[in-house]
Amino acid sequence: MKLQLIGGGKMGQALAGGLLGAGWAQASDLAIVEVAPEMRAVLTELFPGVTVVDQPLASTDTILATKPWVITDVAAELVEPGRIMSIAAGTTVAAIEAVVPPGTPVLRVMPNTPALVGAGASALAPGSSASEDDLAWGVSILDSVGKVDVVTEAQIDAVTGLSGSGPAYFFLIAEALADAGVAAGLARGTAEMLANQTMLGAARMLLETDDSASALRAGVTTPAGTTAAGLRVLEQQGVRAALIDAVLAATDRSRELGSVDGA
Repeated sequence: MKLQLIGGGKMGQALAGGLLGAGWAQASDLAIVEVAPEMRAVLTELFPGVTVVDQPLASTDTILATKPWVITDVAAELVEPGRIMSIAAGTTVAAIEAVVPPGTPVLRVMPNTPALVGAGASALAPGSSASEDDLAWGVSILDSVGKVDVVTEAQIDAVTGLSGSGPAYFFLIAEALADAGVAAGLARGTAEMLANQTMLGAARMLLETDDSASALRAGVTTPAGTTAAGLRVLEQQGVRAALIDAVLAATDRSRELGSVDGA
C-alpha cells in the first residue's frame, strides 16, 4: 500500500480524488481509514478499487485527516508508520512526534476546501526528522490538488487564518454580492451567476497576469465613476479592516487549538 488517509471527510475525499486524478496513485495504492460505517459505504462507492477499512494499516505512509482533538490519539495507534502528514488545524508537529516512534518523518500541512475542485492553496512545514525527500513527497501530494508552498511551522497558524479559513470569507462576499444584485432588481439566478463568475474572473486575473491586486483594482476604477463610488462605501464601512481582523482572529484560534486548553 502506497498511502493511507485516516479520515474520510471532505479533505480526505479531496486528497484521494486529487491523487487519483493526477495519476499520483492508482486505486490499488490507496487506503482510506474511516470509523463510521455509513461513510465507509459512501467512500467505497466514490472510489472504486480503493481499500476502505475501519482500522489503520501498519507500515505505510499516512495522511492524518481527522479532527484536531483526536489526532494525537490516532497517531499513537499507528504501527511502524512511514511518513506522516497531518492536516489538523492547531496540532503541532511536536505533539505528533511525541507519540510516534523516534525518527518518524512528520509534516504539518494546512490545505483548504477548494482542493475538492483541484484549486487548493496549501502550505507545508517539516518536522525535526523530515528530510528533503520527505518534503518533496508532501509537495507532490498537495500539488495534485492545487498549489503549495513550504513554510516554517511558526507560520502555519497564519496560513490557517488566511487560506485555510479564507474560502469562507469569499463565500460570504459572494452571498452578499448576489443579495445586493437582487436588491437592485436582478433575478436571483442572474445575480448569483454574475457574482460567482465575477469572483472567478477576478481570481484568474490575479493568477494569470503579472499585475498586483492593487493595480488590477485601479484598472477597474475610473475616477468619479461607479466603481469609485462603490469602493468609497467599502472603505467607509471598514471592509478592508474587517478582513484583516478576520484572518488574525482565525490565526489566533488556530493557536488556541494547539494549546493545552485548546478546542
